[in-house]
Amino acid sequence: MVAILKFCCLTFLFSCFFPSDSSVRFDPESGKTDLQAISPLTQLIDTSGKTLATRLNPPAGFSRINFPNNAFANYLQNLPLKPHGAKVKYFNGQTKEDNRVYDAVVSLPIGKRDLHQCADAVIRLRAEWLFSNNQFEKICFNFTNGFKACYSEWMKGRRIAVSGNRVWWTDGGLPVNTHESFWKYLETVFAYAGTLSLSKEMVAIPLSELSVGDVFIQGGLPGHAVIIVDMAVNKNTGEKLFLLAQSYMPAQEIQILKNPNNSSISPWYTASFTTEIFTPEWTFRETDLKRFR
Repeated sequence: MVAILKFCCLTFLFSCFFPSDSSVRFDPESGKTDLQAISPLTQLIDTSGKTLATRLNPPAGFSRINFPNNAFANYLQNLPLKPHGAKVKYFNGQTKEDNRVYDAVVSLPIGKRDLHQCADAVIRLRAEWLFSNNQFEKICFNFTNGFKACYSEWMKGRRIAVSGNRVWWTDGGLPVNTHESFWKYLETVFAYAGTLSLSKEMVAIPLSELSVGDVFIQGGLPGHAVIIVDMAVNKNTGEKLFLLAQSYMPAQEIQILKNPNNSSISPWYTASFTTEIFTPEWTFRETDLKRFR
């Protein structure tokens, strides 16, 4: 039992427009036009939008990059969002009040256990996309000890047994492939995977190749991971912007991160940074950028 607790604890630790109205009016009190009086945040956020792509507008001069309908990038761009102003909820129903961290909350359930943390949210998004496209054989993630947990085995009715640092498949019952069973598989992965294992599964890429679905990840004790969920480009200059999403500790809903470095384009981040990128709750290096194989 002590060995099991040690393994679980280690795993836990290893485990973010411009108005189209052409009648711009001058306000004599402020000395500004209507357009000037509107804050950058108001310009970039359409409060009526119900998905990431319809809520968060690229800054002036930038256009959202489009991806094929069945692509992982397209899935991320169209994540459902809670109503504007909604607060992030922890697994226990309590609220994450700090508005300095996020601008929007992804409307996806996270369960009632303290499992859906940073790396788990990245795993979950990737797995949910594969599940929705019936690519069940590609849903495989490693535990921190190296055990390969593939959903294709879980579908057969097999289950995962853990004793100390030993992990193996056991016969668990009849074959099943419902989303309820899939979620139980994911929670098992969440319990024994983390930033350390996920970072080893992914391949490093240069910042110049950054795209939607890529992940800034530091595997460690505890480590952290954020995923790129949208991108826009300035066709005149070639500059690229991106949006970041994260979960965190304790387990919490996925949130779209503010940009603490540049409020004029927040929540967008520029890909034209050098060495480090500062997010509200973590600092990543350029070399932390990785991609699913």
